[in-house]
Amino acid sequence: MGEAEVNAFLTYLAVERHVSVSTQTQALSALLFLYRHVLGHKLGDFGDLVRARASRRLPVVLTVGEVKAVLAQLHGDRWLMASLMYGSGLRFTECLELRVADLDLARLEIIVRDGKGSKDRTMLPRSITPTLNEQLRKTKAVHRRDLAEGWGRVALPGALARKYPNASVEWRWQWVFPQERRWRNSKTGEEGRHHVHGTVMQRAMKEAVCRAAIDKHASCHTLRHSFATHLLEAGYDIRTIQELLGHKNIATTMIYTHVLNKGGQGVRSPMDAP
Repeated sequence: MGEAEVNAFLTYLAVERHVSVSTQTQALSALLFLYRHVLGHKLGDFGDLVRARASRRLPVVLTVGEVKAVLAQLHGDRWLMASLMYGSGLRFTECLELRVADLDLARLEIIVRDGKGSKDRTMLPRSITPTLNEQLRKTKAVHRRDLAEGWGRVALPGALARKYPNASVEWRWQWVFPQERRWRNSKTGEEGRHHVHGTVMQRAMKEAVCRAAIDKHASCHTLRHSFATHLLEAGYDIRTIQELLGHKNIATTMIYTHVLNKGGQGVRSPMDAP
């Protein structure tokens, strides 16, 4: 069997089995691996391969009351992380990887850095700044203790570690939410801290949703969706929300108009005007 049979199988998955894009792609990757690395045969052109269609689903969004109910079930740094994801619209990983230098408490801003070095800015809720200051105080105490014991280094973004070898011990580059325990390199004996592991917050969020008796399939990322939707409900324009979310394309932000039913179905015809 060659390209024609592989093409027929992948088309069958899309047309007859109605699999998702990821399932079809996984099947293609497995077949490519089999032919290239096991059978030693390189596949050529697949011809007119029918690709599975990506399903577009509306995001799960919590009401304001549901968000308050979930936050009421969280405590300590878990509450603070959830409050940042909802109050600032941070992505889950952006919240976990937040550094001290990313916070501007005076201007109530958060700098969001992506992997390519560009920066976006989003709001910092004034109401959580006292709790955030307390978190920074605790984190600084941990950092000072690590330094006193000969450690206190963190991984730096991009090429900063090569440009500034000593920057990894500076306070401004430390994680806002560090792990409780230091990691240790068994070969070198070096110790350090990473940011809190994602499963810790995911588990806390899942338990909070359950205790709040909310039946929606809500996750940490649901808080970001709720942030955007509630801003739209409050009357903020879509471009402002796009900037706060850090979306490069306005089409990505427009999905929240469908959540509110404010797309074409929500527009009032001029014929119906009083």
